[in-house]
Amino acid sequence: MPGRAVILLSGGLDSATTLAIAKADGFDCYALSFRYGQRHGAELDAARRVAAAIGVNDHVILDIDLRRFGGSALTDDAIAVPKLPTPSSEIPVTYVPARNTIFLSFALGYAEVLGARDIFIGVNALDYSGYPDCRPEYVAAFQHLASLATKAGVEGSQTTIHTPLIELTKAEIIRKGMELGVDFDLTLSCYDPSGSGEPCGHCDACRLRAKGFAEALV
Repeated sequence: MPGRAVILLSGGLDSATTLAIAKADGFDCYALSFRYGQRHGAELDAARRVAAAIGVNDHVILDIDLRRFGGSALTDDAIAVPKLPTPSSEIPVTYVPARNTIFLSFALGYAEVLGARDIFIGVNALDYSGYPDCRPEYVAAFQHLASLATKAGVEGSQTTIHTPLIELTKAEIIRKGMELGVDFDLTLSCYDPSGSGEPCGHCDACRLRAKGFAEALV
C-alpha cells in the first residue's frame, strides 16, 4: 500500500503532472514549494492553485534566500532572462546553482519527519533546458546519498526518488496530465512573467511549453 509522499511542486506543468501521478498511484501527498528568491511570486500562486485543485494533505512553502548568492537569471536582477534559444552545448543562465540538490535535501528531511519513504520530482531529460540536475545519473546519485544520509536509511528504510517524467517529451507529459485531469490553466511555466502573472511567451520555458502543446495537438 502506498503511504505518504513528498511532492516537489513548483507550479509548472511538469510538477502539476507529477503530483497528479502520485495522487493517482494512491499516495498521501504532501506538497513542498520554495520561495527561494526567484524573480516573481506568480509560480507560488500557481503552486497553491494546483495543490488545491489536485488535493494534498498539506502544502508547505519554505523560504530560502538564494538571491544572496545570485548567479542565475532567476535570482539575480543583473542577469537578464534570455528570450532567444540557448545553444544546446551551453547550460543556460536560467540554471540556478545546485537548486535541485537544495530542494531534494529539504524534501528528504521533510519526508523523514513525515515517515514518508517516497519523494516525487518532475525533472525531465528530453524536452528541458539542459540543466545538469535533471539527468538520470544525477537522480541516481541523490538516491544513493539518501540511503546514506538519514537515520531512516541507516536503519534500512529506503527512500525512493520518483521521476515519472524523466524520459517523456513535453507533449507526452501534457497528454499524461490531461488523462489525469490536470487543469493546465492553473499552471505557470514562464521564467519572466509580468507583474500580473502573464507569461512572456519568449523565454526558454515558454517556448518549450508552447512546443509541447503544439506537438500534443492541444
